[in-house]
Amino acid sequence: MRTKKYSSYAQIDRELEILKIEKEISLQKLHLEIQDIKENLEPKNIVKNTVKGIVGSWSPSLPGPYGRIISLAIPFVTKWIFKKRGR
Repeated sequence: MRTKKYSSYAQIDRELEILKIEKEISLQKLHLEIQDIKENLEPKNIVKNTVKGIVGSWSPSLPGPYGRIISLAIPFVTKWIFKKRGR
């Protein structure tokens, strides 16, 4: 990393402000990634993603619009199953 040379305190303050904002952005990104991981590890999402992966592996080989219909129906079917089991 190159050493920067500053000619005034205003330049130093500006650089520190930029670094502070970059740090805040990085922390927010990390927080959002953690939230995404938590959501993906919920049981209903694990099942949904597993079914999507299984169907996605053979659905493109289905003729016509069937592959697209199946991939669109998966979220609705899994939601229905979880609602039914919750009763």
